[in-house]
Amino acid sequence: MDAERISTAQACLNAAHHGSLSFPEIVGKLIAAGFEGYTVDYRRNTQAYYLPDGDSVMLDMPPSVGLVAAAFDATQVERLVRWAQANGPDYSYRSFCERARAAGCAGYLVSFLGRRVVYFGRTAETHIEHFPK
Repeated sequence: MDAERISTAQACLNAAHHGSLSFPEIVGKLIAAGFEGYTVDYRRNTQAYYLPDGDSVMLDMPPSVGLVAAAFDATQVERLVRWAQANGPDYSYRSFCERARAAGCAGYLVSFLGRRVVYFGRTAETHIEHFPK
């Protein structure tokens, strides 16, 4: 993968954690750079970004507290997504990640092609969120 795309992915990861870009802004930048999606892995504390040709890059996320709970609470994950979408003054991506882990979310797959995010637990239970129209 070329250095410019890696730099874009890293900038988007940093912006999420610093709160300087919203999810829709990050998606727009990644699509413009040619990515078709990415995966967040809370157990490895990494994010992998994918190109249509099969190329990918894996980046480390900033350290975060909390382990992934054994039980997946889809209702709580859905509440967390609504909280993130509201983007209120109490929202931060760091807090979202910590609360998602506590709700048993082991990670999530963002598909730009499918316009959805699939949140998954350690037992492969899932919760699917479609991008707003």
